[in-house]
Amino acid sequence: MRWIADFCADLSLVNWWPVRALLLAVTLLLLVVLVLRFRERVLRLTLAPLVTVLLAANALTGVNAYFGYYLTISQVLGVAGENQGSLAMINAQTAPPASGVVVAIDIPGLTSGFQARPANVYLPPTWFAKPRPRLPVIVLLHGTPGSPTDWLDGGQAQQTADRWAADHGGVAPIVVMPDVNGTVFGDTECVDSPRGKAETYLTSDVPRFLRSRFLTRDPGRDWAVAGLSEGGSCAIMLALRHPDVFATFADFGGLLGPRDGDTNDPAGTPAALFGGSQQDFDAHEPAWLLSHRRFPDLHGFFVVGDNDPEPFEAVRQLAELSHRAGIATEVVVIPGGEHTFDVWSTAFANAMPWIAHRLGR
Repeated sequence: MRWIADFCADLSLVNWWPVRALLLAVTLLLLVVLVLRFRERVLRLTLAPLVTVLLAANALTGVNAYFGYYLTISQVLGVAGENQGSLAMINAQTAPPASGVVVAIDIPGLTSGFQARPANVYLPPTWFAKPRPRLPVIVLLHGTPGSPTDWLDGGQAQQTADRWAADHGGVAPIVVMPDVNGTVFGDTECVDSPRGKAETYLTSDVPRFLRSRFLTRDPGRDWAVAGLSEGGSCAIMLALRHPDVFATFADFGGLLGPRDGDTNDPAGTPAALFGGSQQDFDAHEPAWLLSHRRFPDLHGFFVVGDNDPEPFEAVRQLAELSHRAGIATEVVVIPGGEHTFDVWSTAFANAMPWIAHRLGR
C-alpha cells in the first residue's frame, strides 16, 4: 500500500478543471447515446442514473475547486502516506523521523459524554527523542460541515508544522485536531448544549487525554487554540472563557461568536444553544466578554479575507475589543480572500511563527 500512497500523493488536484472537463465530456457522450437510443429500455435504465451521478460529481468538483478541500488523489481516497501511522508504530519508533508523524486516535469524552469522531495528532520529530521532551500544544478546530481531517487536507497543517520543525532542528509544537461536532453536518459551536457538551470535551477531556497519552506540557501558557470558520469563533470563545487552558488563540474567518446560522445575526441562537437564556448567551459571546473583562495574559491572532463579509465584520469588531481588553492582538487581512481553504491554510502558515513564539518554543 505504501507505493499507492506515494503515487497518489504526487497527483495534485489543486486545479480541478481537467477533471471537470473529462466528466463533462463523458456526460455529454452518454447524453448523446441516450438521445439516439432512447427507445432501448436497458440503455435508459443503465445510462440515465450514470449521467445523474456524473453531473453530481461535476458539481462537487466545482465546489471543491472553490473551497480547496481536497488537494491530492490520496486525500480523496483516504490513503495514508508514510508520515501517517498508528500508535503501535509510533511507540515502536526507535529514532526521530525526518518529518512529523500524524496519528488518528479516539479521545473519549469521559467527563462530557461527547460522542466524538477520531482526532488527528501531529507529533514533530523531536517528540521521538529520548528522553521524550514535554512539548507545547496547538489545538486546531474545524468548521461545519467538516471533520478533523479538514486541517490535514485543505488546511495543510502537517506541511506547515513540518516546515517549522525543519527550520528549528525538528522542534515544533504537538498539533491536535479534535472533533468539535460529532458528525459532518453537526454544529455544536463548541458550547455545552442539547447538541452535546462540546465545550467540556474540548477544555477537559481533550487536555487530560493529551497530557497522559503524549506527555505534553500543562494546559495554560503553553497551549494555543486556533480554528477555521466555526472553529475560529470557537477558538476565541474558548480562550476567553478558559484562559487557564488556552493562553493563545487564533481566529481564521470566524463569526462574532456562537451562531445558529451563517451570519453574525444572533437571532435564534439563545434558544437553539442556551435554552433561551440570554445570560448564558452573553457568557459565551466574545464581544460581551471583551467588553466586561480584561485579559492581559492572553494573545490573539486574527486572519480574514477581505472578500468574506461576515467574518471580516466580525474581525473588525473583535480585534479592536481584544486590544482594549489588554490582549496582545495581531490582525492579518488577505486581499481578495474568501471563505476558503486557500485562506485558512495560508492563515495557519502565517500564524505558526507567532503562535510558536507565544508558546515559548
